[in-house]
Amino acid sequence: MQFLDSATPPHDLTYDDVFMVPRASSVASRYDVDLSTTDGTGATIPIVVANMTAIAGKRMAETVARRGGITVIPQDIPVPVVADVVAWVKQRHRVFDTAIELRPDQTVAEALSLIPKRAHRAAVVVEDGRPVGVVSEADCAEVDRFAQVARVMNRSVVTVADDTDPRDVYDAIERAGAPLAVAVSGDGALVGVLTRLGALRATLYTPAVDASGGLRIAAAVGVNGDVADRAAQLLDAGVDCLVVDTAHGHQERMLQALRSVRALSPSVPVAAGNVVSADGTRDLIEAGADIVKVGVGPGAMCTTRMMTGVGRPQFSAVLECAAAARELGKHVWADGGVRHPRDVALALAAGASSVMIGSWFAGTHESPGDLMEDADGRPFKVSFGMASARAVANRTAGESSYDRARKGLYEEGISSSRMYLHPGRPGVEDLIDQICSGVRSSCTYAGAADLAQLHERALVGVQSMAGFHEGRPLERSW
Repeated sequence: MQFLDSATPPHDLTYDDVFMVPRASSVASRYDVDLSTTDGTGATIPIVVANMTAIAGKRMAETVARRGGITVIPQDIPVPVVADVVAWVKQRHRVFDTAIELRPDQTVAEALSLIPKRAHRAAVVVEDGRPVGVVSEADCAEVDRFAQVARVMNRSVVTVADDTDPRDVYDAIERAGAPLAVAVSGDGALVGVLTRLGALRATLYTPAVDASGGLRIAAAVGVNGDVADRAAQLLDAGVDCLVVDTAHGHQERMLQALRSVRALSPSVPVAAGNVVSADGTRDLIEAGADIVKVGVGPGAMCTTRMMTGVGRPQFSAVLECAAAARELGKHVWADGGVRHPRDVALALAAGASSVMIGSWFAGTHESPGDLMEDADGRPFKVSFGMASARAVANRTAGESSYDRARKGLYEEGISSSRMYLHPGRPGVEDLIDQICSGVRSSCTYAGAADLAQLHERALVGVQSMAGFHEGRPLERSW
């Protein structure tokens, strides 16, 4: 990466402070750009879902891995539960989405409580393991909530074999004018569902899969307690990346935790953080990290900078840490501070191998929380920071009441924030489309066919806030 005037600015920069200049390009189409990462995680797009309890669950992990990214299950989750999640995700189909299954005798009220958990907004009615109908929200409108779904379901189901090419699935849905297709195995058992959008995405994205063809997933450990034992259990469960995580990563306890994890000789990448300096990056790598998480305080749920004055503008932090990691043959993830696709592109231009996203994905169908509505009928989910009182209470549930209350006094982070679903982009796949479209276009403007070339060719300038404001689109006329 090069600055426009060839000189490093005298002050640190956020993503809003910088822009990329177009360069001569021979990359004809955004579809010619390879977004695969080279950090050993096996991701085919540079997106990592942050290990936040309100965001990273099994549905998020399944959906994101199917599109090529990877999700980090939080350290707060008990190991047996994580093991179950890992096994479940790895068994998901690489093309067809996991369906909500209902029995014919279940009620419309039960259907309506489950349907919002899927972006495709439908459930499959199954009898003896075989699909007999599909029920959507529209089918349940103005129907007695105690009525059985067998009475309202649509029996005209578009059924396809589970090895059908996505293009052929798209054509079948189009011909039938149906909302989705139901995939079945050779013996007629339900495998999953696919919408027209899903069929299109299956031709645009390459799933992140392990050597056995299972979808990839990561998990986090903290730096307290028996780190080596939890790490060993997670490795045995089959995680594809192990993340050693704490807010202040440049400390002796983190280095000890990393050494104990590295002593296990893991066959998967080990990520650790968070830090914002070259020194911190080098120390974590020397202690055993393959990937260093960069970012202190830029997250939407984080109050660290306002509470402590500690942190660093994210673009400069990523730029410096990525350079230090590259010298040692390692990588960094840019963790936090992205609010637009441009921010993801700039983080990658600065040298990150992937970008961690948290709150941006909280307001989607796939995040773990229940979908609620405000007084105006706008759907939202509740998110919270991982250093907030709510998260601390979850993490310390096994401690005495006194110790929990004592730790609760010193919280950092927002305990409850409404993350509204975007009317046009309510699913995480919608946001992935938006991000990848932006990053691919950034690469074409830079003349880069892959992420390594993006970092090499990126020409970055510094702008005023007026310059940033000039680039924002107008939602209504002036």
